Amino acid sequence: MRQLIQSPNPRRREALLAARARELRSALNAPQHVLWRLVAGGRLGVYFRREVVLLGRFIVDMLAPSIRLVVEVDGRCHELRRGADKRRDRALTRAGYHVLRLEACLVLREPAVAVARVREEVGRLRG
Repeated sequence: MRQLIQSPNPRRREALLAARARELRSALNAPQHVLWRLVAGGRLGVYFRREVVLLGRFIVDMLAPSIRLVVEVDGRCHELRRGADKRRDRALTRAGYHVLRLEACLVLREPAVAVARVREEVGRLRG
Protein backbone atom coordinates (compact mmCIF):
# COMPACT_ATOMS: atom_id res chain seq x y z
CA MET A 1 0.00 0.00 0.00
CA ARG A 2 1.22 3.43 -0.79
CA GLN A 3 1.32 6.20 1.74
CA LEU A 4 -1.23 8.93 1.13
CA ILE A 5 0.50 12.13 0.06
CA GLN A 6 -1.33 15.07 1.57
CA SER A 7 -1.20 18.65 0.44
CA PRO A 8 -3.80 21.39 0.75
CA ASN A 9 -3.14 22.25 -2.89
CA PRO A 10 -4.71 19.61 -5.21
CA ARG A 11 -2.28 20.36 -8.05
CA ARG A 12 0.66 19.98 -5.71
CA ARG A 13 -0.74 16.69 -4.41
CA GLU A 14 -1.17 15.44 -8.01
CA ALA A 15 2.41 16.38 -8.83
CA LEU A 16 3.72 14.64 -5.70
CA LEU A 17 1.73 11.49 -6.45
CA ALA A 18 2.88 11.43 -10.09
CA ALA A 19 6.51 11.81 -9.01
CA ARG A 20 6.15 9.05 -6.42
CA ALA A 21 4.51 6.73 -8.98
CA ARG A 22 7.44 7.31 -11.37
CA GLU A 23 9.88 6.40 -8.58
CA LEU A 24 7.94 3.24 -7.78
CA ARG A 25 7.82 2.15 -11.44
CA SER A 26 11.60 2.11 -11.53
CA ALA A 27 11.93 0.28 -8.19
CA LEU A 28 9.59 -2.71 -8.23
CA ASN A 29 10.09 -5.14 -5.39
CA ALA A 30 10.78 -8.82 -6.18
CA PRO A 31 7.16 -10.08 -6.04
CA GLN A 32 5.91 -7.18 -8.16
CA HIS A 33 8.69 -7.79 -10.68
CA VAL A 34 7.83 -11.49 -10.94
CA LEU A 35 4.12 -10.80 -11.44
CA TRP A 36 4.76 -7.98 -13.89
CA ARG A 37 6.88 -10.23 -16.11
CA LEU A 38 3.98 -12.69 -16.25
CA VAL A 39 1.14 -10.24 -16.99
CA ALA A 40 2.81 -7.48 -19.03
CA GLY A 41 2.37 -7.03 -22.75
CA GLY A 42 -1.22 -8.21 -22.94
CA ARG A 43 -0.34 -11.80 -22.03
CA LEU A 44 -3.70 -12.25 -20.30
CA GLY A 45 -5.76 -10.56 -23.01
CA VAL A 46 -5.67 -7.12 -21.35
CA TYR A 47 -2.92 -4.61 -20.86
CA PHE A 48 -1.70 -3.68 -17.42
CA ARG A 49 0.03 -0.52 -16.26
CA ARG A 50 2.28 -0.30 -13.18
CA GLU A 51 2.15 2.12 -10.27
CA VAL A 52 -0.83 4.16 -11.41
CA VAL A 53 -2.40 7.08 -9.55
CA LEU A 54 -6.15 6.58 -9.04
CA LEU A 55 -8.78 8.88 -7.60
CA GLY A 56 -6.11 11.50 -7.03
CA ARG A 57 -5.22 9.74 -3.76
CA PHE A 58 -3.86 6.27 -4.31
CA ILE A 59 -1.02 4.61 -6.18
CA VAL A 60 -1.98 1.07 -7.17
CA ASP A 61 0.55 -1.64 -8.01
CA MET A 62 -1.02 -2.70 -11.31
CA LEU A 63 -4.09 -1.63 -13.26
CA ALA A 64 -5.85 -3.09 -16.28
CA PRO A 65 -7.73 0.07 -17.31
CA SER A 66 -9.94 -1.61 -19.91
CA ILE A 67 -11.64 -3.73 -17.26
CA ARG A 68 -10.92 -1.49 -14.25
CA LEU A 69 -8.99 -4.24 -12.45
CA VAL A 70 -6.51 -3.25 -9.74
CA VAL A 71 -3.98 -5.89 -8.70
CA GLU A 72 -2.17 -5.33 -5.42
CA VAL A 73 0.79 -7.41 -4.27
CA ASP A 74 0.72 -7.37 -0.48
CA GLY A 75 3.90 -7.87 1.51
CA ARG A 76 4.38 -8.00 5.26
CA CYS A 77 3.76 -4.27 5.75
CA HIS A 78 0.13 -4.87 4.78
CA GLU A 79 -0.38 -7.02 7.88
CA LEU A 80 -0.23 -3.81 9.89
CA ARG A 81 -2.42 -1.87 7.45
CA ARG A 82 -5.46 -4.09 7.05
CA GLY A 83 -7.89 -1.37 8.12
CA ALA A 84 -6.37 1.20 5.78
CA ASP A 85 -6.33 -1.35 2.95
CA LYS A 86 -10.03 -2.09 3.49
CA ARG A 87 -10.91 1.61 3.40
CA ARG A 88 -8.85 2.06 0.26
CA ASP A 89 -10.46 -0.96 -1.40
CA ARG A 90 -13.92 0.39 -0.54
CA ALA A 91 -13.08 3.76 -2.10
CA LEU A 92 -11.79 2.07 -5.26
CA THR A 93 -14.82 -0.23 -5.42
CA ARG A 94 -17.20 2.70 -5.04
CA ALA A 95 -15.41 4.32 -7.98
CA GLY A 96 -16.04 1.23 -10.12
CA TYR A 97 -12.73 -0.61 -9.77
CA HIS A 98 -12.29 -4.27 -8.88
CA VAL A 99 -9.44 -4.99 -6.45
CA LEU A 100 -7.54 -8.28 -6.40
CA ARG A 101 -5.02 -8.69 -3.61
CA LEU A 102 -2.26 -11.29 -3.86
CA GLU A 103 0.13 -12.16 -1.07
CA ALA A 104 3.75 -11.46 -2.00
CA CYS A 105 4.82 -14.87 -0.72
CA LEU A 106 2.32 -16.55 -3.07
CA VAL A 107 3.69 -14.63 -6.05
CA LEU A 108 7.24 -15.67 -5.18
CA ARG A 109 6.55 -19.30 -4.22
CA GLU A 110 3.81 -20.15 -6.69
CA PRO A 111 3.79 -17.61 -9.53
CA ALA A 112 1.62 -19.86 -11.70
CA VAL A 113 -1.09 -19.84 -9.03
CA ALA A 114 -0.87 -16.06 -8.70
CA VAL A 115 -1.20 -15.59 -12.47
CA ALA A 116 -4.08 -18.07 -12.56
CA ARG A 117 -5.93 -15.90 -10.02
CA VAL A 118 -5.33 -12.80 -12.12
CA ARG A 119 -6.39 -14.66 -15.28
CA GLU A 120 -9.57 -15.85 -13.54
CA GLU A 121 -10.46 -12.31 -12.48
CA VAL A 122 -9.73 -10.97 -15.97
CA GLY A 123 -12.00 -13.63 -17.46
CA ARG A 124 -14.74 -12.85 -14.98
CA LEU A 125 -14.59 -9.13 -15.70
CA ARG A 126 -14.43 -9.53 -19.47
CA GLY A 127 -17.65 -11.53 -19.26
